[in-house]
Amino acid sequence: MSEAEGYPGVGRVLVIIPTYNEADNVRVITERVRKATPTVDILIADDNSPDGTGAIADELAEADGQIFVMHRAGKEGLGEAYKAGFQWAKEKGYDAVVEMDADGSHAPEELHRLLDALADHDAVIGTRYIPGGTVHNWPLRRLLLSRCGNLYIRMALGMPFKDATAGYRAYRIAVLDKIDVATIASTGYSFQVEMTWRSYRQGFRMIEVPITFTEREIGVSKMSGNIFKEQLLRVTLWGVQSRKESLLTLVGRKPR
Repeated sequence: MSEAEGYPGVGRVLVIIPTYNEADNVRVITERVRKATPTVDILIADDNSPDGTGAIADELAEADGQIFVMHRAGKEGLGEAYKAGFQWAKEKGYDAVVEMDADGSHAPEELHRLLDALADHDAVIGTRYIPGGTVHNWPLRRLLLSRCGNLYIRMALGMPFKDATAGYRAYRIAVLDKIDVATIASTGYSFQVEMTWRSYRQGFRMIEVPITFTEREIGVSKMSGNIFKEQLLRVTLWGVQSRKESLLTLVGRKPR
């Protein structure tokens, strides 16, 4: 286990990087994280990548005492990889976790923004859609889809966040315990929305900070139409359930 001194005001931080066929990216992203924020540890959660990503991760861990590897049986989705990483972090005594993509779309050089904000908050979302945030190399169609999706999420769930689908974020371990991460059923990007939704409903101190999002240059995006449809359906169901609970509370009945 690493003896990293911890990040000021936050404590020991674990950056979780899920991978699947990221052989061309995993060395670069870990090197950038280690250079940008030397006090954090890294956990590479590899879903048995057929391109050898796991073997490369093992080499990195062998050479650096602040890099660790979790080998998973197969591709189970982003949400399951993060849940496994969260549990690992909890067992190892970390104070906070960071979610970060392996493909370079989340700049490690901006990690300090999330961790600085976490010193005074329970959860921090790295956001593309507030002043200072930007998106690079996305086609207009995908940008509109993302922005309209986030607008729908705000309207359906009544949350103030501009980028609830964002994948670059940080949580204190206490948040993960309170929202019962193990019971989250969402996969793909709706996992991020459900994490946001549960944290918000529990009243945690949450904040968005601007980030620069850059579409991957190497490899294939994991985004698909089915992922978007799952997200839309789940958000709608949560919104309906929330309004039902509010109505029952108003009339003095407990929701079932």
